Amino acid sequence: MPRRISLPIVISVGLIIAAETGMVAQSNPDIRVVVNMVQLNVAVTDKKGNYVTGLKPTDFAISEDGILEQPATFGEGNEPVHNLGEFAAAQGPSGAPKNFAELISGANVYVLFDTSDYMYRGFVFAQDAITQFIRSLETADKIAFYSYSRDLSRAAPLTADREQVLDAVRSTVAGDQAALYNCLLLTLKDAAQNTGRKVVVVFSNGPDNSSVVPPEDVAEFAQSAGVSIYMISTQQAKLEPVSTAVFDRMTAATGGKAYFAKNWKDEHLAFASIRDDLAHLYSLSYYPKPNPNSGWRTITVKLVGDRLKNYKVRTRSGYRPRPSRFSGQFKSASTESPANPNSAFLPGHN
Repeated sequence: MPRRISLPIVISVGLIIAAETGMVAQSNPDIRVVVNMVQLNVAVTDKKGNYVTGLKPTDFAISEDGILEQPATFGEGNEPVHNLGEFAAAQGPSGAPKNFAELISGANVYVLFDTSDYMYRGFVFAQDAITQFIRSLETADKIAFYSYSRDLSRAAPLTADREQVLDAVRSTVAGDQAALYNCLLLTLKDAAQNTGRKVVVVFSNGPDNSSVVPPEDVAEFAQSAGVSIYMISTQQAKLEPVSTAVFDRMTAATGGKAYFAKNWKDEHLAFASIRDDLAHLYSLSYYPKPNPNSGWRTITVKLVGDRLKNYKVRTRSGYRPRPSRFSGQFKSASTESPANPNSAFLPGHN
């Protein structure tokens, strides 16, 4: 007999949502998502790429499908998020947080490291760059370290214990083929189960040659779940134009960035850039106004006033409140089971 499971999920880099999952006897999932609140991380830079700080809530205009939205909360960088008045009165459905500032007092950072056979060269240099990145993150941040080749290994679950994560980095070894998109999707599903800001930082040394899930579905899930993706790739991956284009599109769509490192020095610079990005993002949230569109919703964030017109805004491009492309099933061959049994489901095409 079909069984229905109510599964609340709180998502901070994009949506705060309540998800209801229906599972039929064949284990084909039918996921429906109801939006309570949308949260955006917004980077603002000048013509030289320098971060613009000190902006106020009134400097931003947010629209969803052309509908002007009223900001509920606002914060800059690592400073506390402020209630803009609307938030206390508009708590929304039962899944909404009572204290939004508590949800984003730090970031949940998932580091996904390529340990496939592409990584035989420069493996130690990559480990060193990741180690330095982990040590440089804010003390309020929690970090998970995963590695992948054909399967996903959850070497260190989300934790504030830096030594546990660093030990996991040191213990990795290279080998087997690369199933980047399979493992990235499983990582995103893990990230989506936690509260707070969520980002996934991928270090990849080559193209994907083993996945069964298309990158477009992975990107859509990240957008709907509100997880930003940052990718650092070596020149090896850039030799394949398809991988380069996919990395660029996927990161841009989720509000992250893609980096292509020529050498180990560039790898360190890329990780430092991601750390700086996390420290300078503006956090804005809003409760969507009535909108009949249950499909893809486009989000636009603009700066208000002539003095700000030359600045560049970067955030995710939108989300799908009711994802329609969720069919099929995929199980990781990792010895560790996903934290949630539903995290084995991969989106597919209807």
